[in-house]
Amino acid sequence: MKVQSIKLGLAQAYLLGSSNNWILVDAGSRGFENRVLKSLQFLDQGALRLIFITHAHLDHYGSAAALRRLADAPIAIHHLDASAMSKGETPLGSPRGRGRLVKLFLSVFFKLLSLEPTPPDHQVEDGDSLESFGFDARVIHIPGHTPGSACLLVEGRLAFVGDLVSTNRQPHVQRYYAHDWSLIPSSLARIMALQPEWIYPGHGQQPLDGLTFQKLASNYLRSIDE
Repeated sequence: MKVQSIKLGLAQAYLLGSSNNWILVDAGSRGFENRVLKSLQFLDQGALRLIFITHAHLDHYGSAAALRRLADAPIAIHHLDASAMSKGETPLGSPRGRGRLVKLFLSVFFKLLSLEPTPPDHQVEDGDSLESFGFDARVIHIPGHTPGSACLLVEGRLAFVGDLVSTNRQPHVQRYYAHDWSLIPSSLARIMALQPEWIYPGHGQQPLDGLTFQKLASNYLRSIDE
């Protein structure tokens, strides 16, 4: 299984697969569809089988609709985030820390951007398999950041966790935006229990190895218990 990391505006996206079959995990901000297509050409001009969106924020599904038209690839998202994406919305929930100030800017930015409404082709559930698309992968529901935030666990060892974790600057657990902050610890603990070998964040170009992730998550959970 090859993993190609692609910076698509504000967020990190990933092409994963082998031979001529590929899945795109997240589609970045609007206007980056050609960067994805160029990456596919570099990867032996493989076919894009699916666009999997980890959660309904514009920096993660912004180019999804355009890519669907250009690459004829269906879009999948957890059913609890399907409505927001279908309406072209980005619900930020309750901000903390620096997120409070950034939310004011983002509210204006979102209106100016006029994001394209993106109804999904598939609404997935916790535990769903992507075997029908030719991939050993399953959906892990990790709510908190958004109601339908979802991890894609590939081959039982590669976890694409969206915005649950970031490696921008220093690696950290989500600390700026959440629909329900009380769900972040249980979602984090669920990924810990799966013991993935590598964790791929929605922001930050460096993945975390399993040991580093376990330490990060343990320290976070310990801090909120104190």
